[in-house]
Amino acid sequence: MTEEKKVEVPEKFAKLVEEIEKMSVLDLSEFVKVLEKKFDVSASPTAMVAPVAAAGGEAAVEEKSSYNIELKGVGDKKIEVIKAVRDVTGKGLKEAKDLVDAAVTSPQIVAEDIEKKDAEEMKKKFEAAGAQIELK
Repeated sequence: MTEEKKVEVPEKFAKLVEEIEKMSVLDLSEFVKVLEKKFDVSASPTAMVAPVAAAGGEAAVEEKSSYNIELKGVGDKKIEVIKAVRDVTGKGLKEAKDLVDAAVTSPQIVAEDIEKKDAEEMKKKFEAAGAQIELK
């Protein structure tokens, strides 16, 4: 369903990228957390919000145009949540299950840079399946 992107990997990173490609979603999630702690960085995108002068002299916050969908909890219907992940992301059964299993212990990003309208629809699908979702 999803098309693999062709990215030219510099030779010095080829072995590392090859190893990362072999990892499961759960292992990748754990790996990212280790890197975040080790280097004191965040893999989460930061939202840049520019204040705009509004009537009355107050600063208005610009509304975001794209969102990340974060699975914060699975609920009682784990199979339904896995189906929702597969439907929304196009992931295979194992990848979707790994992502949902990882979400049991810590929030997981399901999709990134989704337009507001689509993000709201996806959120409804997940909530109908019993999952707790946050749009970031």
